Amino acid sequence: MTKVLVTGAAGGIGRTLRAGLRGRYPLLRLSDVAVQAPPGPGEDLDGADLTDIAQVRAAVAEMDVVVHLGGIPTEDSWDRILATNIQGTYNLFEAARLEGVRRVVFASSNHVTGYHRRSERVGPASPLRPDSRYAVSKVTGEALGRLYADKHGIEVVCLRIGSFQPRPLDVRMLSTWISPADMVRLAACAIEAEPVHFEILYGVSANRRAIWDNPAAARFGYRPEDDAERFAAELLAGRGACREPEGERLFHGGSFCAMEFSGEPGRIA
Repeated sequence: MTKVLVTGAAGGIGRTLRAGLRGRYPLLRLSDVAVQAPPGPGEDLDGADLTDIAQVRAAVAEMDVVVHLGGIPTEDSWDRILATNIQGTYNLFEAARLEGVRRVVFASSNHVTGYHRRSERVGPASPLRPDSRYAVSKVTGEALGRLYADKHGIEVVCLRIGSFQPRPLDVRMLSTWISPADMVRLAACAIEAEPVHFEILYGVSANRRAIWDNPAAARFGYRPEDDAERFAAELLAGRGACREPEGERLFHGGSFCAMEFSGEPGRIA
């Protein structure tokens, strides 16, 4: 009988979850400052601005689980990242505490470990190496999640989401892709899992070229069904068009690592 709030519901992942979770819960509240499609049975629309904690508190009221997708979904200026992704995520966790929300599922990102070399596998226990201001906001969100789990007893599940696309678009995504159907499976597992304290899962499909360890997936019952390999021949045949520049292919974060880069790759061990 779980009542679920999805923030950022008008975004790409939000719309996918709305369609995939429709009818699964007694109430699916969908929050976004952007315009959304009219509500259907069992749906409730909300327009809370994440930077206004009073609005966020009203959005989370009477909810059991919050899936927090809201925020800027890519690299941007520090001022915008700070206001929406960092202050907004703090407001979400604090509102959840004040309103007695049982669990927060936080949409983190694979980019929190972006500056690890792609020649090595990474996982939840790997040191954080954010590759962008956007990734720093996701590191902060995970830290807030740990704080609210330890200090206030909110159950927190952080999803380090990979490359969410209808299909992989380049060679890197043969490792990092998560399909829309697997994204719905992952979110449902995070919402419905037995009581947890604080967990981190990588949001990735069953790609045979996977470069991330995902030990918590089995405990959550997450069994992805899609594999980017079925697109490999097509992508590799067109390698000239999708070959990654050296600054991107060295590291897990790909193009986010090369963006604005002025350092020395050789010093990044």
